[in-house]
Amino acid sequence: MKKNTVCLVGKPNVGKSTLFNRLVGKKISIIEDIPGVTRDRIYASANYDDTSFYLIDTGGIDISGSSFNEEIRAQVEIGIMESDVIVFVVDGKEGVTSNDLLIRDMLRKSDKKVIVAINKVDNKLSEENMYDFYTLGFDDYVGISAEHNIGISDLMDKVTENFMMVEEEEDNRLKFSVIGRPNVGKSSLVNALLNEERVIVSDIAGTTRDAIDTILKYDGEEYVLIDTAGLRKKGKIFESVEKYSLLRSMRAIDRSDVCILVINREEGIIEHDKHIAGYALEAGKAIVIVVNKWDTVTLDKDKEMKKWKQDIKNNFQFIPYAKVCFLSALTRKRIGTLMPLILESYNNAIKEVKTSVINEVILDAFMETPPPSYKGRRLKIYFTHQSGIKPPRFDIEVNSKGLVHFSYHRYLENKIRENIDFSGTPIVLQFKNKGE
Repeated sequence: MKKNTVCLVGKPNVGKSTLFNRLVGKKISIIEDIPGVTRDRIYASANYDDTSFYLIDTGGIDISGSSFNEEIRAQVEIGIMESDVIVFVVDGKEGVTSNDLLIRDMLRKSDKKVIVAINKVDNKLSEENMYDFYTLGFDDYVGISAEHNIGISDLMDKVTENFMMVEEEEDNRLKFSVIGRPNVGKSSLVNALLNEERVIVSDIAGTTRDAIDTILKYDGEEYVLIDTAGLRKKGKIFESVEKYSLLRSMRAIDRSDVCILVINREEGIIEHDKHIAGYALEAGKAIVIVVNKWDTVTLDKDKEMKKWKQDIKNNFQFIPYAKVCFLSALTRKRIGTLMPLILESYNNAIKEVKTSVINEVILDAFMETPPPSYKGRRLKIYFTHQSGIKPPRFDIEVNSKGLVHFSYHRYLENKIRENIDFSGTPIVLQFKNKGE
């Protein structure tokens, strides 16, 4: 199914982030358990009443200060453009402001369904203020309190009532996406891949509004290359907005089996590179890191490669399994090293392990380093089996999953990786109480 997209817009401090986290079901504005991936979250998958959709948050518009600039406006316009339904969040305690009127004018031009969510309606004064917002001239108004979970189901009934669910044809070909921030060489890499002797079979329109899918033939097999490199540019300002590149990347990541994260060797690794890699990790996708512009290395290439491998290890500690490729998309030097890494990563992501083998690995690890006791109790492991692929998932039956410390979880994952090649892909360990 092709998912609909819902966008939250509004001025600063109206509670958009609180509503965002409420709809997604958890506080994901910060990822606390993944070192180096702390960030503001502006895009997520959400569910309501068995309906799945994408949710976009946008920056707050404020005409009174310097924060109202071209980039903020562009970000909001992007969110509006990408969405099927817009939730216009306003502050029920303040009443209508000049910022609200500015946003109203932007939304009227969009010709999209708009629902006004009057937030902070949790006392008599804010309930009385609700009627002021009818002057905005939209059809749908819902009073809510995102913080206290009031009116959220009423809001979501309105949001999802006319969702158009489009069936997408199942495509079993390996799909990989080229992701990364603007101007790292994504377009050049796509061109380099497609200009090889294994040429394009055909161009097909992408199944999302912001990417183009191309059929790539390699060693007699067909693959789907999802390009987010700006083939449908909406203007330079959009390309310069990091959150737009992130949105494009997220859409592509969702549809991929393997993600190619492109890094500019000349600029080095920056925080935004880690943000995008973090999304690929959360989505459970196999990943290959490409260090592009390798042709610009003028000194000892072996020494430079060693230095880069250490930099990647230090900066991407949360994906130590990622395969790394050094190439020049422009000159196509070392371009032939990329596809084998993509295929290896994918094959590891779909790898199935015999139950007897995974049990032997886990029990050997358990015997080698038993977990410490906690309040007089000690973790016991009874049985392990693989429960899924893409990424590989393993259910581990224990006496009490509350006794599993994160360090022991990491120890078991490392032991699995020592014994079974899962390079290029995340793996998921799910601890379950006996009989659960």
